[in-house]
Formats: sequence, C-alpha cells, structure tokens
Amino acid sequence: MAFQSRIKSKETDSLFEAILALKTKEECYRFFEDICTIKEIQSISQRLEVVKLLCQNKTYNEIENITGASTATISRINRSLNYGADGYKIVLERLGYVEEEK
Repeated sequence: MAFQSRIKSKETDSLFEAILALKTKEECYRFFEDICTIKEIQSISQRLEVVKLLCQNKTYNEIENITGASTATISRINRSLNYGADGYKIVLERLGYVEEEK
C-alpha cells in the first residue's frame, strides 16, 4: 500500500520542491530565515533533537532537561516516531543516528 500524506497539496509540493532545490547549509539558513519565524525554526530544531535523544533511550525527564521540550511535546514526538509516517526514521537513518531497518 502506497503512503498517503495528510498534508499533500499543490502548495506543499511547491514548498518541498523549493527545499530540495537548496544545495548548502547556508542556503538553508537563508531560505528558512525568510520563510519561518525564529521560533518556528527553533521548535522544529528542538523536535529533531528530541527524536535523536529518544533513539538514545533517554528518559522524558532527561530529554526535558536537555532540550527544554515539554513532556507533552516529547510524547507527541515519540508517538510520531513509533506510529507516524516514518519521516523521522528516514532522516535518522540517513544522518547515521539509527541503523537502517531491513
């Protein structure tokens, strides 16, 4: 069964095409600084840090202390990691934080 995204739209396709067109970290900084608020970028960055720590089997309290994320946020991220669209897993595998599932 093919993956069906709940966020798929023409506009979202255009956004993702724009992101995929970026070639360097500096280009990413420039684009995201223009398109997102600082708080939005910090929230997304925090979520990625939380998911990395979850993969290291850190406790919610440890993650909360390290990242400042609330336990509700950590719980939502954990639910997405385990029952979501596997987006976190794809990124974590490609960045070398977890081994690829076979």
